[in-house]
Amino acid sequence: MTKLLFTFSLSLAALASEVPPPEVQIAGAVLAAPEEMRAGAAVLGYNAQGALVEIRKGSNELICLASDPAKTSFNAACYHRDLEPFMARGRELLAQKVTGQKRIDLRYKEIEEGKLKMPREPRTLYVLTGSSFDPAAGKVNDAYLRWVIYTPYATAETTGLSTKPKEGAPWLMYPGTPGAHIMISPPRK
Repeated sequence: MTKLLFTFSLSLAALASEVPPPEVQIAGAVLAAPEEMRAGAAVLGYNAQGALVEIRKGSNELICLASDPAKTSFNAACYHRDLEPFMARGRELLAQKVTGQKRIDLRYKEIEEGKLKMPREPRTLYVLTGSSFDPAAGKVNDAYLRWVIYTPYATAETTGLSTKPKEGAPWLMYPGTPGAHIMISPPRK
């Protein structure tokens, strides 16, 4: 038991030393947002124990999610605060090891039942990925930014959008569902 506790303590210590300071997490996270919205965005990041916590209060409608320090690549996202219940439930289900289609179906069912709040009007999510973040330069290496516009229950007929992905063209994913959204993925360099 002592050996197990010692190993666990070492693992926590290793994690704590790898979690970037809040200012570095904030600098990387807000890069996913439009420039004029970065200063006022709330930021969720990681504490020394690796738990996701609010590391900066916001003054506008965006919430930014810092890149997970346990992952090797960079992945930050910013989204409209009205999407937080949906996003938070997704994180909660992942923590419970509920993934894939089951995770999607569960959230949709909860929205349909009125247990999970989802805005009916369009709301945007910005996703910035890359190989790494250079805090000294304030730059994401191999950066790729894409946009997702949640439009619950939208269909090809109501939007005029294709439901088939095509690089560089917007398309509608999960049409007719509570999680219907327009994907906008520019061509990769």
